[in-house]
This record gives sequence, structure tokens and C-alpha cells, in this order.
Amino acid sequence: MRLERLELVHLKLPLVHFFETSFGRVTEHETIIVRAESSGAVGYGEAPASAAPSYSYETVRTVWHIIRDFLARKLQGVEILKPGPIAEIFSSVRGHNMAKAAVEMAVLDLLAKLDRKPLHVILGGTRDEIPTGISLGIEDRIGDLLHGIEKALAKGYQRIKVKIKPRWDIDVLTEIRRRFSNIPLMADANSAYGLSDLDHLKKFDEFNLMMLEQPLDYDDYVDHAKLQRELRTPLCLDESIRSYNDGRRAIELGSCKIINIKQARVGGPYNAKMLHNLCAKSNVPVWCGGLLESGIGRAHNIALATLPNFTLPGDISASDRYYHEDVIDPPVRVTPQGTIKVSNEPGIGHAVLEDRLQKYCVRREVVLP
Repeated sequence: MRLERLELVHLKLPLVHFFETSFGRVTEHETIIVRAESSGAVGYGEAPASAAPSYSYETVRTVWHIIRDFLARKLQGVEILKPGPIAEIFSSVRGHNMAKAAVEMAVLDLLAKLDRKPLHVILGGTRDEIPTGISLGIEDRIGDLLHGIEKALAKGYQRIKVKIKPRWDIDVLTEIRRRFSNIPLMADANSAYGLSDLDHLKKFDEFNLMMLEQPLDYDDYVDHAKLQRELRTPLCLDESIRSYNDGRRAIELGSCKIINIKQARVGGPYNAKMLHNLCAKSNVPVWCGGLLESGIGRAHNIALATLPNFTLPGDISASDRYYHEDVIDPPVRVTPQGTIKVSNEPGIGHAVLEDRLQKYCVRREVVLP
């Protein structure tokens, strides 16, 4: 297969409710959709990089620049014979994993459709239904967060994750445990603390958390190893793990007991699969994280989460968790049992609604040929 056309679409999607982390508050999400065409079929990928360099140094503008001016050129005239780590073609471009991942996702979706197979089968997934949890942001009042947890539990979500930061942590977790004493609960700090906060961080052991996610610097695993030795609560790394080797180093150092895998963060589905395999071999459980993706990225995450070592509920959630209108049909839905059923249709298993892409489009451009 040769790519006949590669197009970028910059979307700005309004959120149902603001989402706040230690980075700040957002009311809309910007993202880049990659649209790949060959032999009459169309594949879609997504780089959920956001407008600002907060979670990652990548933004929608850097993703656009890197794909248009570097990655697309490397695909010109290239014969792609089978699914695999398309990102290897981009090895001379350092970093920019979200840009690389979005292109690889689009190519894999396209290949799966041409082969008339579901994407999760192409990736080697082993299940047709996956467990899922929900991520709840920082609110104006603790009562609002408690109400959000109650609603999420009523919808069947199997695990609750809450965002925390200094002065929105111990009191919040105390109130959650007072109201919901036994729910599976985790806290995500998004790098809001330092080792100087050790005495404060030790207080998290009181709350019987499934894990504490990324409490220290976004590029660290040395200090996390020191912290893990001081805590009973399992640490989970997210931002620090950008590659297979990052995962290997973190495991060898004892920096964490759990790893959050986001294919956009690590450079694509096959890099994510390699990291998954490493963790499985090392007896480190993993779960699939989310980045406010549209339904396109969400569908790719569902396919990835069918791999066998994704044993913990991820952050995939239903489409209506974030958006009044998703760009796919059918939208992603969560069952009353807190699971998502995996589509057996070819590719990502959801039709992409071109009229919705156009409705929320900021700009679009053909970058290949």
C-alpha cells in the first residue's frame, strides 16, 4: 500500500464541563486529526496535543508543523507492506511522539480497513470487552466533586480517578473516603509535588488508594524510586514514560509499581504494545490513559486496551463524558457494568462523521502528495 493522500484537520471541541488539573482549567479541547487515504479507503488518527505545552511540550501547532514539514515527506512513495511500527520510518526526527503516533494510528486504521479486519485484531488484542474508569477534574467545591463521583458510580464506572494538587488533596480525599469508603480510587497529581513534600505525601497512605499517579517531575524516575520506597501506596508513572527504554529504566529502578500507557505519549500503537509486553514480562500491570481525545483517539485507545496486560480499568470513558457531539458514530458508550464493548467492524469500528469534522474545524490542509 502507498499513501495517496494525507490530510490534517485541526479541531476545537467544546467540553460538556470544564476540566481542571494541576496545569489549569480548560473549557474546550484542541486536537489534530490525521486523515490517510489509499485505494478508496480512509484511515483516521489523532494527536490530542492541546493548545498549550502543559502536559507535553507538543501542541496542536507543533504537531501540525512536524507532520506537514517532516513526517509526511518521509512517507512519499513509501510502500507499506504490513502493519507495524510506522514510527520507525520517522526515526531521524527526535521526539514529537504525538505527531508520530497520530500518523501511525491513521495508517493502521487504513490498513485494517483494506484488510477488512478490526484494529484490535491487527494489534493482537485478546478481549471483546474492556473495563473502564473515569477521570474527574478539580472542582470549585468538594461537594461538586462528590456529586460527580456519585453520578459516575451510578453509570457503572469501575474505578474513580481524581485530579489533585497542593491544597486540593488531603481534605478532598478525606471527604471522598468519608462518603465512599470502599470504592476503587486513585489520585493523579500531574507532577504537582516534589521530594521536599515527602512528609505530606506519606499521608496518602491513609486512603487505601489503588495508586498515586505521577506525583513528581514529568521527566523523572530517580526521585520517584526514592519516594516509592517511602510509601505503601503504589506509584504509577505517566508523563515520565515516553518510550520502551523509559519504562525499562523505571522498572529497573523501582520507580513505580504500575504504568499508565498512552499511545500518543509513547509514539504510536506499536511502541505502546512493546511497552505493554515489557510490563507484562516484568509483572507490572498497566492501564490505558486518556488525553481528552475525540472519538477517533478514543476508538484507538479501546483497540489498544484489548491487549492482555491492560488489567486495570483505563481512562477511556464514554463520548458524552466530555462532548455533547462526538465526531464518530456510534459514539463510545459504557455499559451498566462499567465496560466498553469492542467493535468488530473493520478498522477503528466507528464511522467518522465528516460533517462534524467540518463543524468543529479550525483549519485543514492536505500535506501529501
